[in-house]
Amino acid sequence: MDPQFITPFIKSIQNVFSTMMQLQVNVGDPRLKTEPLPAYDVSGIIGMSGDVVGSIVLSFTTDTAMSLVALFSGQKLEAGHPDFADAVGELVNMVSGNAKGQFPGNKRVSISCPTVVVGKNHQVARQKDIPCVMIPCATDCGEVVIEIAIRPAEAGEKSPQPLTAGAGA
Repeated sequence: MDPQFITPFIKSIQNVFSTMMQLQVNVGDPRLKTEPLPAYDVSGIIGMSGDVVGSIVLSFTTDTAMSLVALFSGQKLEAGHPDFADAVGELVNMVSGNAKGQFPGNKRVSISCPTVVVGKNHQVARQKDIPCVMIPCATDCGEVVIEIAIRPAEAGEKSPQPLTAGAGA
C-alpha cells in the first residue's frame, strides 16, 4: 500500500476525535494485517471508489464504542440500540471523509454509506489484491484500530463520479 494513503487517516482520526469529542488519539505503529477477523467486536466500514478503491474499517471493543458514542452523541446508548450503529457509522464516515480530502494529487474519491457490524468474530471481506494496514490508536475511552485497505484505481475500474451542480451543468 502506498504510504501516502496512511497519513491522512492518522491526521483525520486525531482531528475528528479532538474536534467532536475533545479526545486525544495516540497513534501506534502501522503494521500489515494478516488475519481475517477484525481487531474488535464493533466495526464501522466505508467503501472507497473513484481514483482509489478499497475499504476503511474502524474497529472498537463494545465498551470503547459505547464510550465514544456517549461522548459523540451526548447520551449513553447500548450496543443493541438502533442509534448506536448510526453513531458508529457517522464516526467512520467523518474520519474517512476528512481523510479522503487530504489525499495527494487532488484525487477524486467517493465514499459509500457506512455499514456497522456488531458481534464477536465477525469478518469484513476485502478485495484479495489489496493489502490491509492496521493502525492501533489509544484514547482515554479505549483502543481503536484503523484498518486501511485501499489502492489507486486502475484506468478501467474507476467508477464514474457523480455530477455536481455548477456552471454549465
